[in-house]
Amino acid sequence: MSLFISVIVPVHNGGRFLNHCLAALIASSYQSYEIIVVDDASTEGRIELSKRKEVRVFHLAHQSGPAAARNFGVKQAHGEVLFFVDADVVVKSDTLARVAKVFLNNSDISAVFGSYDDDPAEKNFISQYKNLYHHFVHQQSNSDAQTFWAGCGAIRREVFSEVGGFDQARYTKPAIEDIELGYRMREMGYQILLDKQLQVKHLKHWRLGSLVRADIFYRAVPWSKLMLENRVIINDLNVQIKDRVSAGLAGLLVVILAASPFKPQLLFGAPPLVALIIALNRKLYSFFLNRRGLKFAVLVFPLQVLYYLYSGVTFVLCWCRHCISTRFRPAQLVGKSPDFRGDA
Repeated sequence: MSLFISVIVPVHNGGRFLNHCLAALIASSYQSYEIIVVDDASTEGRIELSKRKEVRVFHLAHQSGPAAARNFGVKQAHGEVLFFVDADVVVKSDTLARVAKVFLNNSDISAVFGSYDDDPAEKNFISQYKNLYHHFVHQQSNSDAQTFWAGCGAIRREVFSEVGGFDQARYTKPAIEDIELGYRMREMGYQILLDKQLQVKHLKHWRLGSLVRADIFYRAVPWSKLMLENRVIINDLNVQIKDRVSAGLAGLLVVILAASPFKPQLLFGAPPLVALIIALNRKLYSFFLNRRGLKFAVLVFPLQVLYYLYSGVTFVLCWCRHCISTRFRPAQLVGKSPDFRGDA
């Protein structure tokens, strides 16, 4: 038995990665598949590929975001399984076979996703940190997942249709459209598997500015809003209790350091806070130590504190805004469930 898999690859100005992505997919050991590339109105030149029977390319007239591009790809797809792969991701030869095996052997599984591997393509420090942190978070998270990831994630077609696809009306830019889809799937009782052996290579080059900007505006802000609207904060992925406590400790550490020129005695409180952050995240720092050595692990600490700081501040600001908007919202709208469905 085999499942026909539709691989859907959204791309916007990612032509430099796309050929690597497609070459890996075409080299798959699994043969029952099709590849659908949806060009989300790239401005760096029209995405053109050599004619291959395995690849169909579609072009959107206006940039609409990866949610809309994926939904469009689904409309063109023939597969029983929809496998979403980012254009800057390289799969392994057995990735499609592994996805098919999950669905064939587990009728109760509605979706499955994986993670980046522990050998990022880009070797600069920020790229290594970002991709290795993603790998660690997914490897440490619950296999019975509470959400979904579309960088390397597959869904049964009938389930995708039932939940209404990605919310392209709300998420017109890269954001948490996959996380929000996962929330709806779980709310409707569908089971999502995080397969920790389903690993792919990420090709993206990260710089500090692009990392912070993406973390705040494409992740922290929309995810905070989603959690506040749903009144649910999952204890999984990178919003576990230890992460929330670490964010509070990081904020307190920064306050102490900022106030220390006026009250030097406050500095005595800094070492205990540093020790608490390290203790709470000892598995993370052990992971960095084992993978990249002592120097790398030491350099990660201030970057991780910065991450906890801006993530925590972002959530607090979103919480304040949510409280104000809820307080002054007309009574009949308070608690009203948002309309999640996009045009799938």
